[in-house]
Amino acid sequence: MRGRLLVAAVAAVALSGISAPQALAGASVSGQDEMFLMQAHQGNLAEISAGHDAQKNAMSACVKHVGAVLVRDHTKLDADVKMLADKLNMTLPTSPSAEQKKELAAVQAKAGSPAYDAAWLTTQDAAHRKTLALIDQEIKAGKNPEAVAAARTARPVVAMHLDMVRGGTCHAAKDAGMVRAGTGGHLAAADDSSATAGIAGVIGGGLLAAGGAAWLLHARRRPAHKG
Repeated sequence: MRGRLLVAAVAAVALSGISAPQALAGASVSGQDEMFLMQAHQGNLAEISAGHDAQKNAMSACVKHVGAVLVRDHTKLDADVKMLADKLNMTLPTSPSAEQKKELAAVQAKAGSPAYDAAWLTTQDAAHRKTLALIDQEIKAGKNPEAVAAARTARPVVAMHLDMVRGGTCHAAKDAGMVRAGTGGHLAAADDSSATAGIAGVIGGGLLAAGGAAWLLHARRRPAHKG
């Protein structure tokens, strides 16, 4: 009897340690999540291209610096998006959208003149406002915990970029210089929300099951009290 109790207790611990990770790994991916990852990837590609172009064609050092920041940050953010898309077996677009390409071409047509800098800043102001709206929609309506976490990670970065180009005026001093993204930044963000809850559930469930098993064994071993 004691042996059967021990086997049951061990099984309870094993099951409690498996259930939560499986629930997280099996989280569904909605159409909203897929749209976010695809558009975020295209946005990152567009910002990287625009950043490189500003470094090459901008007249002011400020715009050149902002361009470098976009390349730096969106490269890191896109590493997260691509890693998550691969994990979810999603195929991402290979280039910016046709509209994004057209917008950059319009700015490039002004290269070599001060009009380039003004056009570049105005275009980036509008682009980052759209990206923030995309991010906020994912945070509000996304179903996949990691996709939502990726959006939360990206938001302060994109908001900082918007501050750097807000109103079509260059503000290089807004560069915070640190980005919580790249090499799984969205996973780090998830640690503060659903992932932490899942891990806590695993640990808590395991401890409860182990405690229950120990109590059962102790009860079986304890001699009956004689009154």
